[in-house]
Amino acid sequence: MRIRPVSTVTSALLSLSLTTLASLSMAGLAAAPAAATTRHAEPVVIGHRGVPVQAPENTLASIDRAARLGTVWVENDVQRTKDGALIVMHDTTLERTTDVKRLYPGRAPWKVSDFTLAEISTLDAGSWYDRRFKGERVPTLDRYLRRVDHNRQKLLLEVKAPELYPGIERQMVAELRRTGWLDAAHVRGRLVVQSFNASSLRTLHTLRPDLKKGFLGAPKVSELRSYAAFADQINPSYKSVTPSWLRSVHALKGPHGRPLEVSAWTVDDADEAVALARMGVDGIITNAPHVIAEALGDDGDDPSFLDGLPTTSDAEAALADTL
Repeated sequence: MRIRPVSTVTSALLSLSLTTLASLSMAGLAAAPAAATTRHAEPVVIGHRGVPVQAPENTLASIDRAARLGTVWVENDVQRTKDGALIVMHDTTLERTTDVKRLYPGRAPWKVSDFTLAEISTLDAGSWYDRRFKGERVPTLDRYLRRVDHNRQKLLLEVKAPELYPGIERQMVAELRRTGWLDAAHVRGRLVVQSFNASSLRTLHTLRPDLKKGFLGAPKVSELRSYAAFADQINPSYKSVTPSWLRSVHALKGPHGRPLEVSAWTVDDADEAVALARMGVDGIITNAPHVIAEALGDDGDDPSFLDGLPTTSDAEAALADTL
């Protein structure tokens, strides 16, 4: 499916009108050449922590469900335990998405960094969501990477709060290498590492300049060039995206010589997703990837996006008035 921004369609119609009038004046009834139009690819849809509207976030069950729904790209968050293991967990505390408070009542505030991997492995990470997921565990990064590979999915990997875990970038690179995620195929098209922490991304860029990286946030236009030195993507809250800001991002090239990309988060409303797609974003991060993918596909098939634009004859009439 393809989605064309309204401005592009308008431009194409006016271009066709100019060509038609010129041809008529120069060659009577000679046929006008077809006008070229620029078309934008439909944004990549990325399952935020899997598909949390149908399964507990950041679990193997969540990415498995995403795979069954046809979601190719999934996003997850990485943190480190007290004894140095990398796990998949969004919050820096364990309380919201596990039963840690019941099992370890005297250890508030239940920070990830205060628990060993053995302790975290005993936690139920599914029952809080629905009893159908009772016994779901907090996955290690190793298990998560292997399951994403098994599902033939692609990964947007977030370094969560790296300021809490000194040296986590080097450790993540080692884990990615050990699990086969740093071969050419994965690096070229199946992996993006992102963070809100620009310093962490710079460290990753030093360690592995070939890795594709995304900065989470919406820097000012005047600051974008500095981010382009180490980031291939600028990934903001969807509320921060405007057409002019998006054009400014796309006008710059990242460290690998390609235009910067934009993946907006977290978009669960179909109309909002369609609006962002028409604006030209490259990716949409969502809790409901199947819903958003369907909405974008329907919009790409729907000719109603031409409603309200001038017809060829209208454009010709308007142009004739200027001649």
